[in-house]
Amino acid sequence: MADTNPLPCRTAISSLDLSQGPKRPMGVSYEWQTPFKSPEPAMTNEVPTICYRMDPSKQLLTQPVCPPACASHGEPNTADHPPCLLSKQKHTVLDLEGIRRLALIVTPHPGGLFMDQAWETLSTIRAVLMQHPEPIAVTTQTVFLRNARDAVTCRRLFEVYYQDRMPATNYVLQPPCNGADLAIEAWAVGGTGADIRFHNEHLVTVAYDGLTWIHCAGISPPPSLATAHDQSRFAFEQMENLMTQAGASFHRVVRTWFYQGGITETEEGIERYRELNRARSDFFTRHGIDGQPTREQASRICYPASTGIGTLGLGLAASCIALQTDRQDVKRFPLENPRQTPSCQYGTEYSVKSPRFSRAMAVRIGDYLTTWISGTASIVGSESRHPDDVGAQTRQTIDNIEQLIAGPNFERHGLRAAGVSLADLAKIRVYVKHPEDFELCRSICEERFGNVPTLYAVADICRPELLVEIEGVAFTSLPVK
Repeated sequence: MADTNPLPCRTAISSLDLSQGPKRPMGVSYEWQTPFKSPEPAMTNEVPTICYRMDPSKQLLTQPVCPPACASHGEPNTADHPPCLLSKQKHTVLDLEGIRRLALIVTPHPGGLFMDQAWETLSTIRAVLMQHPEPIAVTTQTVFLRNARDAVTCRRLFEVYYQDRMPATNYVLQPPCNGADLAIEAWAVGGTGADIRFHNEHLVTVAYDGLTWIHCAGISPPPSLATAHDQSRFAFEQMENLMTQAGASFHRVVRTWFYQGGITETEEGIERYRELNRARSDFFTRHGIDGQPTREQASRICYPASTGIGTLGLGLAASCIALQTDRQDVKRFPLENPRQTPSCQYGTEYSVKSPRFSRAMAVRIGDYLTTWISGTASIVGSESRHPDDVGAQTRQTIDNIEQLIAGPNFERHGLRAAGVSLADLAKIRVYVKHPEDFELCRSICEERFGNVPTLYAVADICRPELLVEIEGVAFTSLPVK
């Protein structure tokens, strides 16, 4: 059982020894039942108060987290509410099949020591989870870093706090746009029916009601692999190995991410992203994913949704999500955008072997739909639009997403009455190439997306002329037959 006391205050950080964090051997599985237990409340008729900074930004497919009486907490920085020392956060709460999920984005206040920012971020995550009556555990997270040297400190802090419940974690060299040294996007899951297993630092599985979600993260090639093709081949092989450990095959993967250093730089005259595409195409061909029908959708190519995005340095980090199930009411629907050429049909001017991914992957589970939106940019057909105009590119990108998830496009792909709107998004990421474009990009996104939890990071896009890329995931109910 984890300590139920509050986290140490920031002034006590220097007393924490992070050099001897607990290590878990690869392949050892830990089952999780209860990550912590809050102290028993005193008998009272008063409605428990939730910190005004911890309210969810959105609630999808769920009832309110707390009664209306605790929905108003007054204004911050008043006598009743002193300045909050926790990080800025936004999160979405979803209740699906008796399981509660949280999509959480936390960005600390810029300035000061990295350890202070990291501790503040972790404290905020814990505070959000403690608002819920049932135990909730972080299962996967992506840590966006300004400096590579801080990854070791971050990892040691997580090892001390999470111990044998370490989430599957990516460390990505993409500086947060607000000037902080890190930001975290996390997914948490809770509920009495959830069987959460932390197999090792790269693999976490969540099983309930005949479904097993497989989260793989933190896959990075060793320094001895220097070329983009060798790094990418290693990443795919490692994802396949992790799928095998989880009792599944790569065919079950629905979403992938590739964070590639120097994405538009060249090696012997060839862009590194094109070499990633070559390795991906070769891997898919070897595994029969190259245009072969799937059991769920016999008439359609079933490439995963995907993001390929730049980072600092020349390394690679990869992650994926897979779904293992024998339920008959589960079907995958890979989506293409009527405004865009399918990536696998791009001409050789973009890559000798074209990118192999779907513009989105929708998974129908009973009477609800989860839709993963691939990294989307200002592309119409196969051509980039609005060069040198980040505002126009941001609007075009959002228009592309809106068209992709609209009802007519779902019907075009064989799923009627399943339109998704921007309001159904649980969270998004916005990758901005130039830091000076952040404010304009954010203002457009807030106007179009509303109060969705959003992480903004500085990152190079896969084409030199592209200035912004957006991805997300949406949840929506379906009509009951």
